[in-house]
Amino acid sequence: MPAGCALLAAMELIIPRWVAPVVPDGVILSDHAVALEHGRIVALAPAVQAREAWPQATVTELPGHLLVPGFVNLHTHAPMSLLRGAGDDMPLQAWLRERIWPLEAKLMGPEFVADGTVLACAEMLMGGITCFNDMYFHPEAVAEAALDMGMRAAVGIIVVEFPSSYGSGPADYIRKGLEMRDRLRDEPRLSFTLSPHAPYTVSDDSLRRVSSLAAELGLPVQCHVHETAGEITDSLAEHRRRPLQRLADLGLLGPEFIAIHAVHLDEADIALLARHGASVAHCPHSNLKLASGIAPTTRLMTAGVNLGVGTDGAASNNRLDLLSEARTAALLAKGSSGDATVWSAHQTLHAMTLGGARALGLGARIGSIEPGKQADLTAVDLADPLSQPVFDPVAHLIHAAGREQVTHVWIDGQLVVRARQLHAERAQLRLAEMRGRARLWHNRVVDTLPAGVRHPGG
Repeated sequence: MPAGCALLAAMELIIPRWVAPVVPDGVILSDHAVALEHGRIVALAPAVQAREAWPQATVTELPGHLLVPGFVNLHTHAPMSLLRGAGDDMPLQAWLRERIWPLEAKLMGPEFVADGTVLACAEMLMGGITCFNDMYFHPEAVAEAALDMGMRAAVGIIVVEFPSSYGSGPADYIRKGLEMRDRLRDEPRLSFTLSPHAPYTVSDDSLRRVSSLAAELGLPVQCHVHETAGEITDSLAEHRRRPLQRLADLGLLGPEFIAIHAVHLDEADIALLARHGASVAHCPHSNLKLASGIAPTTRLMTAGVNLGVGTDGAASNNRLDLLSEARTAALLAKGSSGDATVWSAHQTLHAMTLGGARALGLGARIGSIEPGKQADLTAVDLADPLSQPVFDPVAHLIHAAGREQVTHVWIDGQLVVRARQLHAERAQLRLAEMRGRARLWHNRVVDTLPAGVRHPGG
């Protein structure tokens, strides 16, 4: 047992069949207990020793389960759950310009954002996701909904050149976003990022402002970049530089930078990301569904670039299912590289936990099961007959298990999912409200779709 832990009185012991702590790398522990107190992990010890050390502790026994760090969804547009399926089978630019942006122009507001985020949080929680990194308009509504649902969230301060129902332009977006941060900065489950949408929607002046604020405030920066080949062609024509080089020249690349998608990368791009210590949010399902391409994640990993996994929004995925996303990431890496050893199960688990946490500057707080860290934990039931036999529980998690096998989720040591259901009363109430409101939003979306678009959904 770690030194000093015997002096602490744990409030709860979680005793699963296996623990995959992520740190140390590649370790699977059997018959161990995780001891929690005041929302933190205070010990990871053999179960027999833990029971003896804390005989009065509440014990949660999970005899067929694998306990892992809570999953970190490194890229979302949570409110877009209300647009799930509204723009399928379309390439990115047509999807944006002909479907998503027109729908948002008519429907988007604080109510839309809050309701969509509630749906997204419920889906993510029940799939083992404890933290998500969001980028959307009306971010204060995202933040408030995440708090209601009990989730940990990195809330994006969006920056884009065009006006919306949220703001008149980049200066207005930044002002409102910083006011939100100042108001909510003491919420322990919230953190914030500066979120310029993409190099093709944000000017040099605005990007310089973001760079300056990031340095001043110590905030991470996230940006969609190198998502399509056309984006690079257009940047070369307009700026005579590839988008990543333009961002580097404007001072945006660094250890706090998250390159979202990063699909079309040459060796110079990869070297640039590695040299600056940047991270990549890999979103394979969205990249495939929009026919954007396959990100060179094996080469990124070899270069030492930190990788996390994201779902993107439900409008382009269409599930917020990080287990499925991570499995696809591993399979794509193996198939595209011709090397079955890359993106091992443990490397994949690292990407969907500690990799995402480190990208957000939260690696010292979450992402692994270590004493001193916040108790963000996910338990997956591997005892189901359809999942038997289990030879390697981490490989089984990545390649065989589904999100429906997530039974328990803790955030800050608080049980938020129990027996495959939302546990917190406030989250239950918010989701119950949405059962009727989802139909209302469905009808509004259908009424707003362009003339001639057939939508047979009920």
